[in-house]
Amino acid sequence: MIERIESFRRRRPRLLDDHITLAHGAGGKASAALVDAVFLDAFRNPLLESLGDGAVLTLPGGERIAMSTDSFVVQPRRFPGGSIGTLAVHGTCNDLAMAGAVPSWISAAFVLEEGFPIAELREIVADMAAAAADAGVQIVTGDTKVVPNGAADGVFITTTGTGVIPADRTLKAGAVRAGDRVLLSGSMGDHGMAVLLARGDLAIEADIASDTASLSPLVELLMAAAPSTRWLRDATRGGVGTVCNELAQSCGLGVVLDEERLPVRPMVNGACELLGIDPLYVANEGKFVAVVAAAEAEAGLAALRSHPLGSDAADVGEIVTEPRESVLLRTGFGGTRIVDMLVGDPLPRIC
Repeated sequence: MIERIESFRRRRPRLLDDHITLAHGAGGKASAALVDAVFLDAFRNPLLESLGDGAVLTLPGGERIAMSTDSFVVQPRRFPGGSIGTLAVHGTCNDLAMAGAVPSWISAAFVLEEGFPIAELREIVADMAAAAADAGVQIVTGDTKVVPNGAADGVFITTTGTGVIPADRTLKAGAVRAGDRVLLSGSMGDHGMAVLLARGDLAIEADIASDTASLSPLVELLMAAAPSTRWLRDATRGGVGTVCNELAQSCGLGVVLDEERLPVRPMVNGACELLGIDPLYVANEGKFVAVVAAAEAEAGLAALRSHPLGSDAADVGEIVTEPRESVLLRTGFGGTRIVDMLVGDPLPRIC
């Protein structure tokens, strides 16, 4: 088995395309190849090379802050449970929280298409204001550009955030050890399925709402209960499967997930089955994967479950020595299968 899996050993994929495709924005192999071959190659520096969702910066006085930036192009712009406005705030706040920071300030830039309704813009901005107030952050600066009709898709939003990292907190893949436990803060796939069904292209009706939310309060509860937490990542584009592959590649160890422990709401699971999509690869906007020391896993899980955002949290797997840089899934039938990084783009424009 190990020898067979070694042949699938993860390596950063090469960029073989001559033009951008939708797959380059899906968070899987094509995205990794684009980042590695174009952006990392051009901008290479030690801070960027960690390839996290945010950078950890040390100020002259020794204090550390996290900085993250993200763009939002979701279609439709409003969906059950949220909108492009709520995503723009929550997404950046969550990237900061995954770096261990307490989100504090956000900048927001808008690219508006000529003819976009002012009334809808007011609604989006109101959603952002409400999400920022709920997350305890301030939107402190920004920019607005207008492009001709047909040159965009209504509105695109880019947000950049900063937050302070507590002095005693360090989260990094290099701290992960064999024997550590993998916690998932809640059910998989809610956001991706909510957005897909909201498009109305499919004859499927299901009561599925996006899980978009600010995860900072949940992270603080986890850190208080499990102070030796090694690593965090919110499972957005590419879902839990892709995030675990990124972890395995970064730490040089393996991840083994237990299929029967992975939480998926029945409606989401049913929709995925109808569409032939694995919930492991469906995006979330209010869930994260955490690697914690085995001795603190029980306390950490209890802390997550004590908060409404973490009521479905589960201990879903473990870190292993072999097979290195790989993700395996223990199936309900007693076997195992390889969980590869996402290939292609099954759910375009979900954030």
